Amino acid sequence: MSSMESLAQLEVLCEKLYNSRDSAERAHAESTLKCFSENSDYISQCQYILDNASTPYALMLASTSLVKQVSDRSLSLQLRLDIRNYVMNYLAARGPKLQNFVTISLIQLACRITKFGWFDDDRFREIFKEATDFLALASQDHYLIGLKILNFLVMEMNQANSAMPLTLHRKIATSFKDQFLLQIFQISLTSLHQLKSEVPDELRRVPISLALRCLSFDFVGSPVDESSEEFGTVQLPASWRPLLQDPSTVQIFFDYYKVNDTSVSKEALECLVRLASVRRSLFVEDPARSQFLSHLMSGTREILQTGQGLADHGNYHEFCRLLGRFKVNYQLSELLNVEFYGEWLGLVAEFTTKSLLSWQWASNSVYYLLSLWSRLVTSVPYLKGDTPSLLDETVPKITEGFITSRINSVQASFADNSPDPDNPLENAESLQDQLESLPYLCRFKYESCSLFIINIMEPLLQAYTARSRLPASGDAAELSVIEGQIAWMVHIIAAILKIRQTVGCSQDSQELFDAELAARVLQLINITDTGVHAQRYQEISKQRLDRAILIFVQNFRRSYVGDQAMHASKLYARLSELLGLTDHLVLLNVIVGKIATNLKCYAECEDVIDHTLSLFLELASGSYMTGKLLLKLESTKFIIANHSRENFPFLEEYRCVRSRTNFYYILGCLVFMEDGPVKFRSFMEPLLQVAVNLEASADAAFRTDVVKYAFTGLMRDLRGIAMATNSRRTYGLLFDWLYPSRMPLLLRAISLLTDEPEVTTPLLKFMSEFVLNKAQRLTFDSSSPNGILLFREISKLIVAYGSRILLLPNGTNIYRSKYKGIWISLTVLSRALCGNYVNFGVFELYGDRALADALDISLKMTLSIPLSDILTFKKLSKAYYGYMEVLFNNHITINSVLNLDTSTFVHIVTSLESGLKGLDTGISTQVSHYESLYHLEMFL
Repeated sequence: MSSMESLAQLEVLCEKLYNSRDSAERAHAESTLKCFSENSDYISQCQYILDNASTPYALMLASTSLVKQVSDRSLSLQLRLDIRNYVMNYLAARGPKLQNFVTISLIQLACRITKFGWFDDDRFREIFKEATDFLALASQDHYLIGLKILNFLVMEMNQANSAMPLTLHRKIATSFKDQFLLQIFQISLTSLHQLKSEVPDELRRVPISLALRCLSFDFVGSPVDESSEEFGTVQLPASWRPLLQDPSTVQIFFDYYKVNDTSVSKEALECLVRLASVRRSLFVEDPARSQFLSHLMSGTREILQTGQGLADHGNYHEFCRLLGRFKVNYQLSELLNVEFYGEWLGLVAEFTTKSLLSWQWASNSVYYLLSLWSRLVTSVPYLKGDTPSLLDETVPKITEGFITSRINSVQASFADNSPDPDNPLENAESLQDQLESLPYLCRFKYESCSLFIINIMEPLLQAYTARSRLPASGDAAELSVIEGQIAWMVHIIAAILKIRQTVGCSQDSQELFDAELAARVLQLINITDTGVHAQRYQEISKQRLDRAILIFVQNFRRSYVGDQAMHASKLYARLSELLGLTDHLVLLNVIVGKIATNLKCYAECEDVIDHTLSLFLELASGSYMTGKLLLKLESTKFIIANHSRENFPFLEEYRCVRSRTNFYYILGCLVFMEDGPVKFRSFMEPLLQVAVNLEASADAAFRTDVVKYAFTGLMRDLRGIAMATNSRRTYGLLFDWLYPSRMPLLLRAISLLTDEPEVTTPLLKFMSEFVLNKAQRLTFDSSSPNGILLFREISKLIVAYGSRILLLPNGTNIYRSKYKGIWISLTVLSRALCGNYVNFGVFELYGDRALADALDISLKMTLSIPLSDILTFKKLSKAYYGYMEVLFNNHITINSVLNLDTSTFVHIVTSLESGLKGLDTGISTQVSHYESLYHLEMFL
C-alpha cells in the first residue's frame, strides 16, 4: 500500500475515524482514508485489508469503501463478479467470527453488487441459492447470516438508489419480485415455525423482520410514503394466495406477538397490519375471505381479552393500527357474518373507552380507533338484512367518552397559561387528527349527542360569563382551565358543523341540532370580548379560545353562510328564536365584527392575526355575492375607512409584519369590487400620508429604525394592494397613484439602503408583483407610453440596486445580504421582459439606455455568483434559469448574450449544462425548452 507505511498505521487511523471524539482528528482520518472509496485502484487494497486486518474498524473501512465503489463507479463485469464471489466466500469462512456491524456491511455490499448487476449476468442472481445454502449448514451463526442476506437483499431491491435510474430500479425490483420474493417469504415462515421453540429472542428477530420486509415490498411500483401513518391496500400477487389461505400463516404472527421481546411482538403486529390490508380480490371465493377475516378477528379478540403486550407503547400503537384496518378492507356486512362479532365489537368498544381515558399515553393511537368507528357508522345506511350492527349502544358511549376525556385533559394537564407545542389546542395537525373522525360518530345519534354537548357547554358558558363580571385579579389558573375546556368544546362543535352528513335523521332535524350547537358558540363571541375578558388578549388560554372560535366560524360559514344560506331555513329560524339572528346577513355582521375586534385587540399574537385574516380573506373572496354582502356591513366599512396603525396596532408590531400584505390584499379585493377612483383615493389616503412623510425625510433619517419600518410597511401594504388588482381598470388606479409622483421615493430608498435587506427585499418584492402582467392587467392604450415609462422606472431601480450591491463585501449570511435581493431583481426583470407591454425596439431606436443598462447590470449580478451557489439555493436557481429563459427566447435580448466576451459566454453555457444535468426536473425541463439554444451551435 503505497500511501500507508503499514497495515498497523491504517488500523490506528480507522480506530480514530470511527471512535475518536475529536472532530479534527476524525476529519484528518476521513481525508486520509477517502482514497479507498474514491479510487478504483484501491479495490485490491480493500481485499488485502479484509484478509489481513485484525481490528473490526479496518474491516469496516474496507467493506464500506467497496460499497461506495460499486455504487458510484462503472466497474468491469468481471471485477464485480470477483468482488461478489470473494464476499460470499468470505462470509462463509469468517462471517460467524466477525463483529455484527462488519457482517451487515459485507452483506450490504453483496446485495448492492447483486442489484447493480442483475441484468448484466445471471451469476449475480445466484445469491438466493447461496443464501439458502447458509440456511442448510449446521451452524446457527451461518443460519442467521443466510437470513440476514435475504433480509438485506429484499431491502436493497425495494429501495431506489440515486446512482441508478428509477426505471431500471423498477425493472429489477419487478424481476426480483416475480422470481424470488414468494420463495423468500416462504423461507421466513418456515424459519418462524422452526424457531418457535426455545431459542434466544435475538434469533427470532431476523425471520420476523424478513417477513415484514417481504410484506412491505413495493408490489406495484408506487412506494408508500414512509412518513405517512397510513397506507393503502397491499397488492400481493395471485401466486401468494395459497399461503394466505393457510390458517397457519396468520396464526404464526399472533403466536410471535406473545414473545416477550417487544421488538419481535411489534414487528409481528406490523406483519398482521399488512396482512389485514391485502387486496380483497386475492381471495377468489367469499368463504376464503370470510375465513381469513375470522382468523384475524379471533386473534385480535384474544389480545383484547388478555391485554398481553399492550403495556408497551409500540405494541399498543401497532395494535390500534391493526384494528383500524378492519373497516378499511372489509365491509360491515362481512364483519357481522363472523359468529363472534358481538363479543369482538364489545371488546373493541371497551378498549377504545379505556384508550380515551389514557389520553396522555395513547393520544396518537386513538386516531385509528376513532377512524374504525367512524367507518363503521357511515356503513350502516348500506347494511342489508336484519342482523343488528350493535352500534346504537356502543357508539354514543365512545363519543361521550372522547368529549369527556378532552374536558378532563385540560383540568389534568393544561391548566398552565404558557405555550405548549404538545397541547393539541396549539398544534393544528394533532388537533385535526383527533377530530377527523368525530363528526361521523356525533351525527350517528345526533339528537342525544347534541344534548350531551349542550349539557357540558351551558355550565361552562355560565361560569365564563360570571367571570367576565369579576375583577381581573381573580384566579387566573381557574379561568385558564375554563377557557381551555370551552376551546375544546368549540373545536368539537366546529368539527361537527364541517361535515353535513345525515345518518339516521332528516335534513331538517339536522339543521335544528346544528343551530342549537352553533347558538352556544355565537353566544360565546360576545362574552369573549366583554368585561374582564376584553383585557386578556395577551393570555395564552384566551388566544387558544379565539383560535377555536375562528375555526368554528370558518366551518359554519362554509355550511350555512352566503350561497348555502338559502338551503338552511330551519337553522336560521331556530337561530332567530335563540339569538335573534334572523338571516345570514345578520350573522355575517357578527362574524365580521369578531374579525374587526381581533384585528384591533391582538397586537402581538401573529397566530391569531393570521387565522383572523384567513377567515376574512375567505369571506372576501369566497364568492362574488359574499364579497358584495361584506361591503354592506358597518364593521366592514369601518375597517376599510380606518385601516391605520391607531385602529389596528398589529400593523406596528414587527412579528406581524408579514400579515400586513395579506391585510391589504383583502382590503384591496373589497375596494376593487366597486367602481370609482374616488373611493380608491379615499382608501389610499393613509398610505399617501405615510409616503409624503417619507419623502419629506432627510437622507440621514432613512437610516433610523422609524423611517425604515415605515417604508418597509408601506412596501408590504402596496404589494398586497397590487396583488388585488386583477383587471386593467384596477391596475390603472394603482398605477396612476404610484406613477410618477411616488417612484422617486422608491429609487431614493433603494439607493440609500442597498445594504439593508430588510428594506430592499420588501421593495423588490413589491416591484416583482407590480410588473407582473397577470390576467392581462397591464394593458395600456395603444397611444399610451405607460409601458415604456414603467420599464424605465424598473431599469432605474435594478441599476441602482445592482451597481451598489456588487460593491458591498460578502457578509456572514451571503444569501440574506446579497443573493436574495439579486434573485428577486432577476425575477422583476424577467417579468418585465416577458410582460408584452413594452416594445423594446423603441429603446435602441431613440438611443435610450434603459434596456441595455438593465441587461448589463443583471448579467453582472448573475456572474458575481459562483455556479455552485446558484445550484445550491433553490429560489436563486429558479430565478436565474427563469431569467436565462427570457434572455434566450427574446431576439432582442439574446444579442446582448451573444455579444459578451468568450469567458462570460462560456460561463453561461456551462451553467445551462449544469441545469440540464441537475436533479430539479423543473429547472432541467425549463432549460431544455429554451428555443434559442438551438441557434447556439454555430457559436460554440
